[in-house]
Amino acid sequence: MNIYLIRHARQNSKLCNVNVELSEVGRKQADLLGSRLVNYQIDALYSSHYYRAKETAEIVNTHLNVSHTIREELREIDFGDLEGNEDSYNYEHYGEFLKERTAMTSDLAFPSGECGEDVWNRAKNVLDEIICTNYENVAVVAHGGTIRSIVTGLLGMDQANKLQFGLSLENTSITQVVYHKERNRFYIERFNDYAHLERNPELLRRSW
Repeated sequence: MNIYLIRHARQNSKLCNVNVELSEVGRKQADLLGSRLVNYQIDALYSSHYYRAKETAEIVNTHLNVSHTIREELREIDFGDLEGNEDSYNYEHYGEFLKERTAMTSDLAFPSGECGEDVWNRAKNVLDEIICTNYENVAVVAHGGTIRSIVTGLLGMDQANKLQFGLSLENTSITQVVYHKERNRFYIERFNDYAHLERNPELLRRSW
């Protein structure tokens, strides 16, 4: 079974983890992703309930026309007191915490929020659900922090090291996980693949 973990398309706000819809750029990213996934024989779509993930999945599904299941467990990590703020505010008021988190010495929870293990413990329930189906190819639209925690968990690594997976995950990037049923084992086939955006540099995060 192929499980394609996809980061949502670009949202219309730069504030930390606000639940908003996609920007026009994000809708174009999602449409390009959908065109690409037509060749992947996708059997089913899953997404978190956040607007940006749900809308990404809906646009993709205009190309695929498969079932779309929404699971709250796929939501982004809870940033706690940092949510809704500009990055500059968070660096000013939570700079020491962010510095310590980047050091990756422990799986720190955001103040009044979640840690990586919290995210893995809820997201793996959805993976368990998916691998019990007869699907061969499943696309899962989630979030950067969630995808990092899932990959870290699947590899049996300490969640403190989740930030080693990509300095920045591109919007609509694909991380492919293969589940081998007989061995009951997951394999990471690719990470942060955004080939469908490369001809349009204005769609990449460095242009935002």
